[in-house]
Amino acid sequence: MNLSLIGKNALVSGSTQGIGKAIAIELALLGANVTLLARNENALIENVKDLDISKGQTHHFAVADFSDTTSVLQAANQITAERNIHILINNSGGPTAGPITGESAEKFLAIFNQHLICNQILAQAVLKGMKEDAYGRIINVISTSVKQPLKNLGVSNTIRGAVASWAKTWSFEVAPFGITVNNVLPGATATNRLKTLIEIKSDKTNHSIDAIEAEMLHEIPARRFGDPSEIASLAAFLASPAAGYINGTSIPVDGGRTAAI
Repeated sequence: MNLSLIGKNALVSGSTQGIGKAIAIELALLGANVTLLARNENALIENVKDLDISKGQTHHFAVADFSDTTSVLQAANQITAERNIHILINNSGGPTAGPITGESAEKFLAIFNQHLICNQILAQAVLKGMKEDAYGRIINVISTSVKQPLKNLGVSNTIRGAVASWAKTWSFEVAPFGITVNNVLPGATATNRLKTLIEIKSDKTNHSIDAIEAEMLHEIPARRFGDPSEIASLAAFLASPAAGYINGTSIPVDGGRTAAI
């Protein structure tokens, strides 16, 4: 099985922590040259140091705030002017929890821009280089809510679904050029976001954090939370030559929690 990413250039957004950082580490281990993209420059500087260089890889970073589409466009243009990108990981932090009936139109628009519009900007920026080199992997880290909406995550459920439809449409149009577009759907994963969601639910329900965690674990057949590295393993496989005929899919990594087929 050909999993080598030697000679390939990857761009990983949201890569200062959690799943994004884990994916960057895994891609580098397979030989990719990785560019980290996020808003926290100090964290980016430190994270670049954690990436493997044993295969002659060179790694970079760029700063962009995904709440500002102009910032993302400027960073994308700078990166693609310097090198062709073969692997794009679209990954951005999820919106705060809350029922959909109480959410403002402004919040929907802000999260739509942060996720779908920024994905579009980055995908358009890297497309020319992918076509030139006849190799492209666009991988979107979304959520299992694409298959089964999650309680109290109204805005997230809505925008994640939009991103999945966006990705499927892209997959039709770019496949003839050796480019695939796939979605990784993490379930409950041990990240800062999960910790925050648990704390918010604990405050609102007056139940202990331990009780909230136990309730969530009961819904997961594996009876544990995922590790970011487990999400990264799937993303790295989809980025590899071995996954060249996998296109337009949405694959849960959730310990079996999602009930939908």
